[in-house]
Amino acid sequence: MQHTRAMRRSIIAVAVAFTATLALAQPPEGQQRRPQMPDTGGPSATYDPLKTFAPFQMPQTANIYRSGNGAPGPNYWQNQADYEMHASIDTATQTLSNDETITYTNNSPDTLNSLWLQVEQNTYRLDARARNFAGGSRRAPADQFTEGTVFESVDLIANAKGAKPEKATYIVSDTRARIDLPTPLAHNGQIKIHIKYHYKVPGRWGGRTSVDKSRDGYEIYDIAQWYPRMCVYDDVRGWDTQPYLGNEFYTEFGNYDYYVTVPSNMLVAGSGLLVNEKDVLTKTEIDRLAKARTSDATVVIRSVDEIKDPNSRPKKDGTLTWHYHMDRTRDAVFSASAGFAWDAAKINLPAGKTALSQSFYPAESADPDAWPMVTEYTKDTVENFSRDWYPYPWPVMTNVAGFSSGMEYPSMVFDGIRDKGKGSFVVTAHEVGHTWFPMIVQSNERRDAWMDEGFNTFIDIYESDYYKNGKYAPKRDGEYAPGPDSPADQIAKVIADPQAPTILSRADAIREKYRHPVTYFKSAEGLWLLREDILGHNVFDRAFRKYVSDWAFKHPTPSDFFREMESEGGEDLSYFWHGWYENNWSLDLAAKDVKYVDAADPSKGAKVTIEQNGQLVLPAWVVVKYEDGTDLKIKLPAETWMQKAKYDLALPTNKKIASVTIDPDQRIPDSNRSNNTAKP
Repeated sequence: MQHTRAMRRSIIAVAVAFTATLALAQPPEGQQRRPQMPDTGGPSATYDPLKTFAPFQMPQTANIYRSGNGAPGPNYWQNQADYEMHASIDTATQTLSNDETITYTNNSPDTLNSLWLQVEQNTYRLDARARNFAGGSRRAPADQFTEGTVFESVDLIANAKGAKPEKATYIVSDTRARIDLPTPLAHNGQIKIHIKYHYKVPGRWGGRTSVDKSRDGYEIYDIAQWYPRMCVYDDVRGWDTQPYLGNEFYTEFGNYDYYVTVPSNMLVAGSGLLVNEKDVLTKTEIDRLAKARTSDATVVIRSVDEIKDPNSRPKKDGTLTWHYHMDRTRDAVFSASAGFAWDAAKINLPAGKTALSQSFYPAESADPDAWPMVTEYTKDTVENFSRDWYPYPWPVMTNVAGFSSGMEYPSMVFDGIRDKGKGSFVVTAHEVGHTWFPMIVQSNERRDAWMDEGFNTFIDIYESDYYKNGKYAPKRDGEYAPGPDSPADQIAKVIADPQAPTILSRADAIREKYRHPVTYFKSAEGLWLLREDILGHNVFDRAFRKYVSDWAFKHPTPSDFFREMESEGGEDLSYFWHGWYENNWSLDLAAKDVKYVDAADPSKGAKVTIEQNGQLVLPAWVVVKYEDGTDLKIKLPAETWMQKAKYDLALPTNKKIASVTIDPDQRIPDSNRSNNTAKP
């Protein structure tokens, strides 16, 4: 390579400048350069700070729909689906029929040329995808199936005066149906979908929806996923049409009017407010219900002894139609049986408002330590969560004992006939707690179940502490820390499992073995760490309440949650999102080499070397115990490890040290506690 004259001049200039820099760096003559301290920081064989503290790439970018502060953006929108339904149950054939009208409003900026519906009863068909899905947690047995939803007619009605129904062109694909629109639906456009259909209610094997007989021979119908409903069209993916494989739901909010016609000897418990109680209840029941609305103590509306009394029904034969209404909801369900007892009590809400807690259950569930306590459990849960996070928004919260136990819906949950004692409290608190996640704050459960189950499990931890001053505390059950060890040590084992999925895995991809440990437990423990050790109660609570308030009756994504907790929490939490949510990194802090500055004079202070041997970083308490029985607590922030794997922690002292221990209270998931204590 040949050099031009100009290039040679440039090379000479650079060489001269470099020589001058070296000369300036030399100490003046006669003085020695200060010796360089050895750099014991930087990465180690097991910890790379640049990896842990790398910028976190949010799954979704901020935009005019979703702001950088985690709140809905100035142009946030979501579509609305309102439902009017007239359903009936033929108890002879256990068949539900429905005449349904959906009013769908396109609030998106897009023009839609088709509509997608969820048709979830098709999960019980013999050819359903869920039957061949290895991870289905509530899959129907191979020898049990139905025809699914049998459409009798599907019509479209344009939003124009005098518009007549027009037969729809549609195609059913597993648990979804696509309707082609003859005229595209523009922004702010509205259309009605009129559907007539029927299906056979699955037996107990149906899981989330079923019919079976109580001990006394009364059928209990738990009716859920019972009507074709709109898929969500949003700013993230457009139509979100994931099939129903076992994970839960993602639906549009709207207003519901629904009517259920059943034999007159049945009670119907439904989502929302019973509109026509004078038509379906006796005067005695109406009076008792009025009393319950003002009573903090549980009031019996229909006793166990009255179940077989024909005078407990206003009509002795034929049918009755129950009318329920509910606004701003993502779903509505109901349960029906002639064998229900019923009790209720007042719920006290913020700003002097009230709601009604009520329970329906068969005679076999009436043990004093079982279902007669559930109205109280429900009342306590709703009151505490309304105070702490967001006021309960509906007039009624109903719990039903049936065969589709452990499942939640807006303003109503299904729990188990045999639940009692602590188990009854735990399942009530958890299912009722789902009111906040995802009934009010609706994440996409089919993609991000951890934002539903984990967030709810987190608030359940505190409900266990609240009820009767911790009668059933601490929370230790199948959802959260089920073993004898501390929650931190139990979750450390989950994290260490190389087969365990990360929290940010797609919900349907998480095997059943890991569904509770990761989706429930790890997600809840992450929020517990964020509140208790990273942000603190005051900062966390303000940020989390704002997240709930901002996204009430809306559809947040993981990025919205991450951004809001950072923006309102005042912390860059990239290291935590990386380690806890995006990865299953382990934490291992080690204490060693406790040394006095002057062994003969402890008053000159001491130091202990703390090593970071894992990739996960969390704030940690270090406790210094002295020989006189006193101690000193020092909190190391996460930033301690931003540049190094070792840190010499100064220990101010004027007395002798007995030991130095990292995390003696087992608050963080340290994978190796054998190296947590050091002595001089």
